[in-house]
Parts: sequence; C-alpha cells; structure tokens
Amino acid sequence: MSNRSNGGQTFGDSSHRPRVVIVGAGFGGLWAMRALGRSPVRSILLDRNNYHMFSPLLYQVAAAEVSAGDIVYPVRSIVRRIRNAEFCLATVQRVDFDRRAVVTDHATIPFDYLILATGSVTNFYGVAGASQHAFLLKDVDQGLALRNHILRRFEHAMHTKDPEARRRMLTFVIVGGGPTGVEFAGALAELVRGPLAKDYRHMDLASVRVVLLEATNTLLADFPERLRTYARTRLQQMGVDVRLRANVQRITNTDVLLSDGTVLPTETAVWTAGVRGDPLARDWGMTTARNGRVEVLPTLQLAQHPNIYVVGDLALGMKDGQPLPMIAPVAIQQGVHAARNIARQISGREPIPFRYRDPGAMVTIGRNAAVARVGKLSLTGFPAWLTWLSVHLAKLIGFRNRILVLINWAWDYFLYERAVRLIMPNLDARDMRGPESSTGTSAGVEREPTTSRAAAIAQPE
Repeated sequence: MSNRSNGGQTFGDSSHRPRVVIVGAGFGGLWAMRALGRSPVRSILLDRNNYHMFSPLLYQVAAAEVSAGDIVYPVRSIVRRIRNAEFCLATVQRVDFDRRAVVTDHATIPFDYLILATGSVTNFYGVAGASQHAFLLKDVDQGLALRNHILRRFEHAMHTKDPEARRRMLTFVIVGGGPTGVEFAGALAELVRGPLAKDYRHMDLASVRVVLLEATNTLLADFPERLRTYARTRLQQMGVDVRLRANVQRITNTDVLLSDGTVLPTETAVWTAGVRGDPLARDWGMTTARNGRVEVLPTLQLAQHPNIYVVGDLALGMKDGQPLPMIAPVAIQQGVHAARNIARQISGREPIPFRYRDPGAMVTIGRNAAVARVGKLSLTGFPAWLTWLSVHLAKLIGFRNRILVLINWAWDYFLYERAVRLIMPNLDARDMRGPESSTGTSAGVEREPTTSRAAAIAQPE
C-alpha cells in the first residue's frame, strides 16, 4: 500500500505499513495508540482537542480544588514519544465504510484499520428542560464555567436583600447519586463550609444548601451496601441534603421540580445522572442497542467490518450477560485489546475475545473520607481516601501535572483553602448549559447540538 496524500497534508512515511486511524484521544484511543507503538503500523490519532483530559478530576475543577490546566496534557507531547504515531487536530464528520476512509473537516484520511473511541454524551432521560438549563461536567469548559457560576452566585448574594432570592442563589442541586454526583456534592459542601465561609464572613451562609438527588433507593448502586450506607451518612454529616427516590420531572433557570410535586428553588442544577453512547455512531450506519452503544463482536470488531473496532463508552461489551460499565478501566483495557487484535490480524492470526479484568472502584467523599472496593476487600474512611489519592495521582498523565495537583491537594488539606477560587473572564456559565461541545473523551467528532463518569481504580472515561 502506497502512502496517500489527503487535502495537501500527508500522514505517515513512505513505507508499506498498514495505516491505523484512531478517533478520540480519551482513555480508549490514547491507550490503543500506545499499545500500537511497537507494531508494524502507522497510527494516526484524531481529536477535536489537542489535549487528553483526566476526567476523574474534572469535578475538582468545578469545585475550585485544582486548575483546569492540571488535569489536561498535550496529545502531541504523548505522540512524539511514539515513533510510528501521528496526531491530527480535526473534527470527524463521518466514516466512509465503503472507501475505508474517515472524512474530517480538513481532509479525508484512508485507513486499513479503524478504532472508534468517540466516547459518550450526556443522557437526560427525557427530563424536560434538563438539556437547556442544567450544568454539565463532561469537558474542561463546562467545569470552568460551573466554577465561575458557583462563585458568582455568592458574589451576587452579597448584594441581594431579598432572602428568598438569596436562598435560591445559594441552593445547589446535583442530579445523580453515582460517583460523580457523590464526589462533587462532597467537594462543594467542603468549599462552601470552609473557604467560602471565610471569604464571605459578613454574609449569613445559613441559607446555603447542597442537595443531592437520586432517582433510585440508594447512592452508588454498584458498590456493596456497607459502602453505600457509609457514603450517604458521611454526606449528611457534611450538611448535604441527600434525597433518594427523587425523580426529577422538570428543570428551569429558577427551580427543579420533582415528580412528587416538590419544587426546589435554585439557579444551579448540575446534571451527573448518566451518559449514553455517541449518537453519531447510529448516524454513520452502525447498529446500536441499549443506551446508544454500538453492538460489537466479543473481539470488539464490527460484525460487518472486521477491520473496524469500537472501544470505550461507545462499545456495548458484555460480561456474564451484563453490559460492561462505561468507565475508564473498561476503555483502557479495550483500547489495548483492540490494538493487540489488529497486530494479530496483520500477522495472519485470528483476533481473540476481550475479557474484562475488574480492578475495583473507589469514590472520595471529602477530607479523610472515601469508599473503595478492590476485589472482595471493602475500605472506608481514611484508608480508602489515601488509596484514592494515590491511585489518582499515579494515573494522572504528566509529572508536572502530578506535582501541581499534589500541591493544591496539600494546600487544601493543611490550610483549609482552595487555591483556584477564580472567576475567569469570557466563560459565561449559561453558555455551558445545554448543547454539549464534545464527547466525554473529547473525541473529534461533529454532531448536531444536543444539549465522569464513574470513579474507579485506573478511573473512568
């Protein structure tokens, strides 16, 4: 196969190695590219952003614990260490299955093998107004905008004499009792009761409320009961109003309406309730099943296209008859497995089925408090919290990022301060409501405007 030029830009060298195109620089795509580093291929990674985001810590950006720059890392800094890999900043418009090419806004890039790791988008479950009025935590812009909005509520409340208006400004409603919702609720409660209480010492903060809504009868449904109970008790001790069996019916700019008729006046509704596979997969002609995920063979291949693999949140992988969770460990392992199967195909061997190895899961709830499940071992409190810190720090890409995050964590822990309580210019929080600008993995795909994840060891996509 000869080298091909695309729209004036040439990808790869003049060798005859097969070309592997990877769409999405999230956990699945990035680990696939790394795994192909020693294979006789030319790999091209496509993404609409030039950075990889460590999504497990995105909620800390919104809660003013870490800076946005501390959880992202330049993709080109990763790619330049891999001799057979290249990066292209591009927005994918469609996949041409017949021509074996990916059509982007810059060029049409042919492939011999394709790995789709486009990730997921927010699932609003048909709740009226959620897509227009709820704040999201799926990308860096949304994390920064939510932080801006939260801090502005306090600034505006300083000058508001109407107690009901002040109470609405200072009520923060988080929808979804999964790992992201629990972690953000704990972090926000600590921000309010600690640094902001000192910043706004002349304002009565008795009206500040952090409300966590979960539609089912428990938080952290995938965790053992003892850990679920600990998480709920700990949040309540921190002042979080935890409400179970609280089905959200409607969200507006000024309130959240529950199905039982309860109205929660608020200017801040944060949606962490769920995700679904990127709808572009269906638009491109792929067969999707539950939750918009693409049906794949056990080998992670498309049945009609054995040279195309789907990994991460987009892939409907199964284990023991149940869908694999949409978390980072699954995406990482699938990305590596797809790369290895491509190497097998190139060498004339048959691809082998994917087997997921569950590394466990963990969620932090605040200072010295977390829950962790590792195999049959369950941890709570300080041991789980220390484990959470260690794992996240180790998995964060970039030595500089690790140092900066560690400094911010230490500053917060010892001085009870949040170092990045900054309202940044040109980030209007309301612009970050509604349409999502990218997938959960920042995959470079183009979609019509529609308006973290589960925390785990090695962490989610």
